[in-house]
Amino acid sequence: MHRQMSAPEQGALTIVRRSSSKSKPESSPPTDEQLDQLDLDTEHLPAVDTPDACDKAALRLRYLLRQINRGEIPVETLQKNIQYAAKVLEAVYIDETKVKQPLDQPRQPTTLQMRRLRTPCWASSVEKHEAKRLADEDDELSEVQPDAVPPEVREWLASTFTRQLATAKRKSDEKPKFRSVAHAIRAGIFVDRIYRRVTSTALMQFPQDVVRVLKTLDEWSFDVFALHDASAGYPVKYLGYELLNRYGMIHKFKVQPPTLENFLSRIEEGYCKFHNPYHNNLHAADVAQTVHYMLCQTGLMNWLSDLEIFATLVAAIVHDFEHTGTTNNFHVMSGSDTALLYNDRAVLENHHISAAFRLLKEEENNILLNLSRDEFREFRTLVIDMVLATDMSFHFQQLKNMRSLLTLAEPTVDKSKAVSLVLHCCDISHPAKRWDLHHRWTMSLLDEFFLQGDKERELGLPFSPLCDRNNTLVAESQIGFIDFIVEPSLGVCADMLECILGPLHSNTKNTTSTSQGAHGQDNPSAELTKLKIKKPWVTCLMDNKKIWKEQAAKDAEDRAKLEEEPNGAPPQPAAE
Repeated sequence: MHRQMSAPEQGALTIVRRSSSKSKPESSPPTDEQLDQLDLDTEHLPAVDTPDACDKAALRLRYLLRQINRGEIPVETLQKNIQYAAKVLEAVYIDETKVKQPLDQPRQPTTLQMRRLRTPCWASSVEKHEAKRLADEDDELSEVQPDAVPPEVREWLASTFTRQLATAKRKSDEKPKFRSVAHAIRAGIFVDRIYRRVTSTALMQFPQDVVRVLKTLDEWSFDVFALHDASAGYPVKYLGYELLNRYGMIHKFKVQPPTLENFLSRIEEGYCKFHNPYHNNLHAADVAQTVHYMLCQTGLMNWLSDLEIFATLVAAIVHDFEHTGTTNNFHVMSGSDTALLYNDRAVLENHHISAAFRLLKEEENNILLNLSRDEFREFRTLVIDMVLATDMSFHFQQLKNMRSLLTLAEPTVDKSKAVSLVLHCCDISHPAKRWDLHHRWTMSLLDEFFLQGDKERELGLPFSPLCDRNNTLVAESQIGFIDFIVEPSLGVCADMLECILGPLHSNTKNTTSTSQGAHGQDNPSAELTKLKIKKPWVTCLMDNKKIWKEQAAKDAEDRAKLEEEPNGAPPQPAAE
């Protein structure tokens, strides 16, 4: 029997935004009068892991800086106060969860490394008049040379990733108020979340094997298949719970642990409803983990409010809920009830959203129970926007709009459009993962395509691209998918993230260098380097494409041999 561990016992870290009261004005630098009244005694200071300690440390750092400039600070007082401030800063990075482990076992390292997080950034709303929209998405494929991909692959790209449909503009987001944990953080980087215990309520039990697999949750090529095996077929339940706990959503929005467990279990059931080879609970968990990587390892989470992070994680978890294992085009061509219900528009995506929110209306599954009316409306709008954006027929339009926006001198990125692009990229990211994972995903997807082709044959419908099990170019299709879909998507997504996170990254460096050069010294940071996020997918894409090209060459050689044989008979083995 697996040893069970409750969620707090896993040493998982949670990140919670330090909120400010609406009635309380935004913090501002202390005045000289306030500093003059400051007592530097260190005997009765608050505990270093409390929000009040952050304020005390920040105030003291400002006072010490002023007194150093004046040369009026005793060395002993300086040492004691800097030591206290250092402990406060260190507490920001320390897991507060007390793991109950035997004394003879070392404490496991934490999985969420704050040192990797980038600087938080103020959000910007989209201008009322957006940049002129470029030509429709068909132009994107018109740039592809006729001989660049086989006709069948080109047909698949065109039928899956293009559609002339304008998207409705969403009202611009308000610029969220932001308050950092401390006014001065080492290296001048602002941090607006601290680790703290989420709740004293007993959380869901995690098998030890699941805990072991989840230690690699922050990796780009996370092995969700290993999680599936360790969890006895329930990857969504454990991964979804872990993420919502780790980001502090359970605590922040007062989600009852049993309710969350019920919700995730029902979501998992919905993913397994049609026994799909690809669009199943494994895919849901994989996309949710990839979204976590984008939030955590790029620093995007610091640009978003707690509610926006909550919506992003839930959208990733439910984005293919009750998927039928067939495409939107199949629903339209076969005249399914779902296509009739949604008038042939984003058939599956509309169903995923509708079914998930119907589930949330049931009391035992309602993880949104304690959201205010305004919070619920914002949450629902964000989830709808994100899941609808996973409709592949919007692909080129979505990419072109973002690419066009980023060419502006001072681009302002809408929150909804940003997280929608992130979710879309994560949804199609398996070719950018390690080869063994990507190859397994590819075979599963082709199995699903071929099952659809079998249904199309039975219904007398023409085969959808890549759905004829007797006439599909596997290697060529994946090369085309990487070249024209995945690689450009992740490129635009990375540009967007660097655009979003870059300005404050530069601002904080400027702030630091200004304080260092307050006495007329040269500013060493005058020329700031552009923020560059890590892009682990670049190497994976390159490696995977190389393998597929080798396979395509071998397949072409085999086909040529078949054509040389009389009546297309298979080639005979060479005589020894």
